[in-house]
Amino acid sequence: MHQSLSEVHSSVNTEVKGSFFKRLFAFLGPAYLVSVGYMDPGNWATDLAGGSRFGYALLWVLLMSNLIALLLQSMSARLGVVAQRDLAQASRELYPMPVNIFNYILAEIAIAATDLAEVVGMAIGLQLLFGLPLTWGIAISVLDSFFLLFLMHLGIRKLEAFILGLIVIIGGAFAIQMFLAKPDLGEVAGGFVPSIPNTEALFIAIGIIGATVMPHNLYLHSALVQSRKVARTFEGLKKAIRYNIIDSAIALNLALFVNAAILILAAAVFHKNGYNGVSEIQDAHRLLEPLLGKGYAPALFAIALIAAGQSSTVTGTLAGQIVMEGYLDLRIAPWLRRIITRLLAVVPAIIVVNTMGEHATGDMLVMSQVILSMQLGFAIIPLLHYVSDKRRMGQFAIGFWAKLGGWLSAAIIVALNIWLVVQKVIEWAADGHWAVDFVAIPLLLLSMGILVYIVVKPLLVKHQLHAKTYLPHGAFKGIADLQKKEYTQIAIALDFSSADQKTVEHALHVGGKNAHYLLFHAVETAGAWVLGNEIHDQETRADALILEQYATALSEMGFACEAFIGYGPAKKAIPLLVKEKNADLLVMGAHGHKTFKDLIFGTTVGAVRHAVEIPVLIVR
Repeated sequence: MHQSLSEVHSSVNTEVKGSFFKRLFAFLGPAYLVSVGYMDPGNWATDLAGGSRFGYALLWVLLMSNLIALLLQSMSARLGVVAQRDLAQASRELYPMPVNIFNYILAEIAIAATDLAEVVGMAIGLQLLFGLPLTWGIAISVLDSFFLLFLMHLGIRKLEAFILGLIVIIGGAFAIQMFLAKPDLGEVAGGFVPSIPNTEALFIAIGIIGATVMPHNLYLHSALVQSRKVARTFEGLKKAIRYNIIDSAIALNLALFVNAAILILAAAVFHKNGYNGVSEIQDAHRLLEPLLGKGYAPALFAIALIAAGQSSTVTGTLAGQIVMEGYLDLRIAPWLRRIITRLLAVVPAIIVVNTMGEHATGDMLVMSQVILSMQLGFAIIPLLHYVSDKRRMGQFAIGFWAKLGGWLSAAIIVALNIWLVVQKVIEWAADGHWAVDFVAIPLLLLSMGILVYIVVKPLLVKHQLHAKTYLPHGAFKGIADLQKKEYTQIAIALDFSSADQKTVEHALHVGGKNAHYLLFHAVETAGAWVLGNEIHDQETRADALILEQYATALSEMGFACEAFIGYGPAKKAIPLLVKEKNADLLVMGAHGHKTFKDLIFGTTVGAVRHAVEIPVLIVR
């Protein structure tokens, strides 16, 4: 099993000396990336709807959701630290492939719903601040994927610092607006007494739960904590779990403050003044100035919205990579994965805005959060099973009270969702929708059956799974009967750079005078891409001459050598030459560029390595 988020796996050293806070600082970060998902534009829509329609009555739902989130995120971090698996990988161990395919599809739907909220929210923020049409803002949000890729190349700590900066902007903007709104503290306190006024409040409450306890964050957190290099001892793991819990508590309480601030702002400004139907973010922005009496209040609101949309895009795109690699064991280029994730949100958003109008964005945001909530059971239950298993987690399996809290949380969420689904199906059936009998009910029955299977299966077959514990790559099979490998056809890829000298030296060292050497070079001009070996331009002739000079020099030194030119991108031309000339070893130099240049020029070494079926020696 491959490493989760391999590009940043164990990239941050935590073995630092000094005070408690200095040691804690090494672990701080993953929970902040997770916490932005708890304050994304989808949360804004549900919080605005709850506050404007029911005042402070649903504040208790936010508090309960935050406590559930803290419990589950601490379990997710424990899974990543101890078992070195993300939640998708853990689920793949627990269940057969058909169930994992179903879970994967649900997870992708949840991630698409999350990204939909981020895309629409950021587009609304750009519209409110700069007057851009909503469709333009949605299209611009595609660029987020490339920005995230650039940040990932800079390193996980740089990414975490960027996200923390955006969180400070969001929190600061709402702190100022809370000061301006002057809410009644007595009424605020009363909002923490549990109550559900009506069915509409239940719908919004479930949306708040889905927006707060986001399923994709469980996948994300279990992968992000593995970016820390932790001592694989009892004390090392115990310390890592403790610091990650502190990290989660700080980050999620910041998210609670932002969510509570939005709901309190809506209750104090809109509900109190008789505006009970504000769920559209645009309406909230428009009403803030006349109701608060400050011209800069709407601007603060829009800036915070853009920061929330920009920061929370990280969670959806990274989670998409994690669930695809974890459930399907399928790895594709990160930029392609992130574009796919973003287009799954951009296309539906543009269709809805152009067909139903911009007024539909509020309902779309609330519905996206309800979809998230409905997927929660399928993510929480595998997590609970895995971290409860002492044969998998050893001394770090969760105890009785954590199990009780986890299963109680799962039961509450699943029960609320069943209640909501039943209400909706009855409502649709009353309207005479044909899709109820032929689509909705069969899908719901299938989902219920799989959910029951997910609950029961690990309890019945625990004894069959013990062999997988702590052995993600299988057992040691021995290395007896080693034989010296003799290479007779050694290909050397040359790019006419300073790396060529070392590349040739290593190739000659491996093969000596007995091997036959094949010198390869790819002409990557536009003409070579189109015309192939029919191209006879100046660059092709010059490259062929230089390659022949290499071959002549090696021949004069007593080495058997031939030169061959390839045409088009090197990552395609070199594998073609390797197969055509039957090489049994390829030696090539590692390019010197990184980060931004990688995004432009790509990485030839990685592409070639995956395209050939022979050993590759990479020389730096």
